[in-house]
Amino acid sequence: MALKASELVVGDTHSESLVQDLKRTQLVQYAGASGDYNPLHTDELYTREVAGYPSVFAHGMLTMGMTGAMLARYVGDGRLTKFGVRFTAQVWPGDDLQATATVESLREEDGVSLVDLKVSTTNQNGSEVLSGYAVARVDP
Repeated sequence: MALKASELVVGDTHSESLVQDLKRTQLVQYAGASGDYNPLHTDELYTREVAGYPSVFAHGMLTMGMTGAMLARYVGDGRLTKFGVRFTAQVWPGDDLQATATVESLREEDGVSLVDLKVSTTNQNGSEVLSGYAVARVDP
């Protein structure tokens, strides 16, 4: 069911759990799907001993993709028109991620009703790992 501008209020939020206990297997699967085989995301020995991180960590685009899927479920299929993010912290194996979209404004542009959303994804500690924005078409 598509969102309706008449049913939205600035400040409304929608939240979803994106993943619980992110697995290393998911990182490797994403590397295969995306073609991004950077060893920081898949090779524990390299990541610890060469790069100096405590462990492998998720691709930023994996976090963005999961957040984007939440947005698509919220606004409706084919209604998302803009989506941009900034990666603010690393996502580690074992993390739980929660994404929230907050209605910032409702407007009309060229006869089309739009909703502007603030987007935030946080881990199990409440630390933001992704911040961003989205715009979606909504029914009047």
